[in-house]
Amino acid sequence: MPVIPLLRFAAALLTVILLHALGVWLVPEFARSIDLFLVLTVIYALGGDTMVGLLVGLVAGLTNDVLTGSLFALHGFVDTLVGYGMARLAQRLVIDRVSGAFLVTGVASALQQVLLAGLVLLLLPQPELPEPVWIAIRAAGTGMAAAAVLLASRNLRTNLAERRQRKAQRLHLD
Repeated sequence: MPVIPLLRFAAALLTVILLHALGVWLVPEFARSIDLFLVLTVIYALGGDTMVGLLVGLVAGLTNDVLTGSLFALHGFVDTLVGYGMARLAQRLVIDRVSGAFLVTGVASALQQVLLAGLVLLLLPQPELPEPVWIAIRAAGTGMAAAAVLLASRNLRTNLAERRQRKAQRLHLD
């Protein structure tokens, strides 16, 4: 993997870690309602590269497990599957709108919760399953976070492109 994309991913992961820690510190229910690690996984997986989806899902999920104290690396495994699935979906569909990112990330969040519940049922003798209302809240919150990230990213790219264009026009005045 080239160095610049790896550094971008490291910066994005560090940002997610800091935002997650800040969110949990400010609002104790933050981790129940928004999964920023899944947002990172889905945003990278929407590029359509299955290996990137796998690796980002694995790293983001394991980081989530380390920060939350989750047993058995469940998020690492499930986020790897979700990252792969979203990358395969992105190969088949063009998801270019903010509403599409909201929908895809919301579905990915619901899928993640179902897979986590299935693994917990298989692995733990007395599993704690999330309430269905929290699955819906988390899907909506995670979808909105992904849509906000995509919208902010587009606005930043547009502003940078306009700035470069203005700078190039000033340099070519005859």
